[in-house]
Amino acid sequence: MSKIRTHPRLQQIEQYIIEHRHVSTNDLCDVFGVSEATIRRALEQLAPLGAIQRIHGGAVAIHQAPPEPPVLQRAQWQQGEKQRIGHATAQLINAGETVFISSGTTGLAVAQALQHRSDLTVVTNSLPVMQCLSDSALNVIALGGMLRQSESSFIGHLAIQGLAELRINKIVFGIRGIDIVEGLTNDYLPETMTDRAILSAGQQVIVVADHTKLGRTASAFVAPLSAIDVLVTDTAADRNICQSMQELGILVIQA
Repeated sequence: MSKIRTHPRLQQIEQYIIEHRHVSTNDLCDVFGVSEATIRRALEQLAPLGAIQRIHGGAVAIHQAPPEPPVLQRAQWQQGEKQRIGHATAQLINAGETVFISSGTTGLAVAQALQHRSDLTVVTNSLPVMQCLSDSALNVIALGGMLRQSESSFIGHLAIQGLAELRINKIVFGIRGIDIVEGLTNDYLPETMTDRAILSAGQQVIVVADHTKLGRTASAFVAPLSAIDVLVTDTAADRNICQSMQELGILVIQA
């Protein structure tokens, strides 16, 4: 495997894919002046190394999300982007609806944007969201379960059972990684079943994620992109990824 990476042309092809993130076979043929068969062979050799993944008609770079720090530490990251995402998402929530807000700092930004409302019911498993809305005029339903301390969220079968008792219009869902090929991924395997129950509990799924989450994958698969109805992100989001998601029928809003 190490010999493959030292081959100049293969190294150049791999680096080009990593830099451009999503490329077609035809593009690679034009850039490197070689045949389609040569590019296919190159992709077959490079894919097992883990930096790129073959897809129909081309290849994409695989970007592993770094380990996720505790929620209180992440609250200072991309604050402006998260506030804009929060306000844009709040505009999608209609009077009289029941909305679920998941854990995470972007979900908290949505809750903050809804604080002034009095015409909604909010369901959440996030302790910071509960605290944020505790003095609001909203109806708040708190899910219980096992406390995940680093995320200040409740997960497990008790949370899942609570979801089964509710009828929710819209799910506002934060995620660690969004990738065209790998779908939605998180980095805490014990939370996966809770995440899947959340995604299936509502009529519409709105994923909220700043640009740093796009094109990233984490260790635990949660759901394919077909689980998403709307993505709300910021204006720095990768254009190719946003376009690919729109082609899949996902509404992409950049705030």
